Amino acid sequence: MTSSVTYTFLGPEGTFTEAALLQVPGAADATRIPCTNVNTALDRVRAGEADAAMVPIENSVEGGVTATLDAIATGQELRIIREALVPITFVLVARPGVELSDIKRISTHGHAWAQCRLWVDEHLPNADYVPGSSTAASAMGLLEDDAPYEAAICAPLVAAEQPGLNVLAEDIGDNPEAVTRFILVSKPGLLPDRTGADKTTVVVPLPEDHPGALMEILDQFASRGVNLSRIESRPTGQYLGHYFFSIDADGHATDSRVADALAGLHRISPATRFLGSYARADKQPAVVAPHTSDAAFASAHAWVDSILKGS
Repeated sequence: MTSSVTYTFLGPEGTFTEAALLQVPGAADATRIPCTNVNTALDRVRAGEADAAMVPIENSVEGGVTATLDAIATGQELRIIREALVPITFVLVARPGVELSDIKRISTHGHAWAQCRLWVDEHLPNADYVPGSSTAASAMGLLEDDAPYEAAICAPLVAAEQPGLNVLAEDIGDNPEAVTRFILVSKPGLLPDRTGADKTTVVVPLPEDHPGALMEILDQFASRGVNLSRIESRPTGQYLGHYFFSIDADGHATDSRVADALAGLHRISPATRFLGSYARADKQPAVVAPHTSDAAFASAHAWVDSILKGS
């Protein structure tokens, strides 16, 4: 990575997303463009205005980030080339002179609000929620004279970098072990090398709704010994009851068991979208049974070939 690389990310500056981006080697010296929403960050990559985008995809408390799941499932295809994990902690900030007793409205991103509800219910039970595009945007909004709220929930980094904000409470998250997973997305190209601790992400539309339709999809993985670490359904928007499944599977597309599962998915649902194979951020290797190893698949194919050749 060099300074000529350009990244977009869900901004503004100081978000957890930027913290995830800074985990990428060379990102600190690269051009970083904050975007107001996930779609804008990804569309700049599609338009060739950026090399890659960092966006949130999953939270350990709230689950999948629907804006990202939907944005990468449609439109010009993109590829996930990396993931990053960021521990999530929150602070409550306000302008100088504002006390807890003065707060009637609090702004933050929806996922942050959901992760701090118990604290808010205990300390500010009458406060109303004002949705924000990001935690940092809500905090920065307090610096405007006409801010329609008195406080914001944001990352400690934002508060530390803004002298016009006072921290009224620290570590207000309901779950101290909360982690958000972020993905680095680029245009399609060569896959990252297999590491042995990899993840493959696909989007599988349900071709038709009938008994066992989901089981047919899941069986492509189960019968080949491929573990799923995440599966979520999302509406396609075409009509009520029409869904696609966003799936993370343990392994790399170059693993025989994963490649065979991908081929099976395509037979069932030809509109299946491959979103990438990339190294797991936690570096946990997949557990592979002997009969689903690359060697076992190679041996099985060789056996069938020998039958077809009459030997």
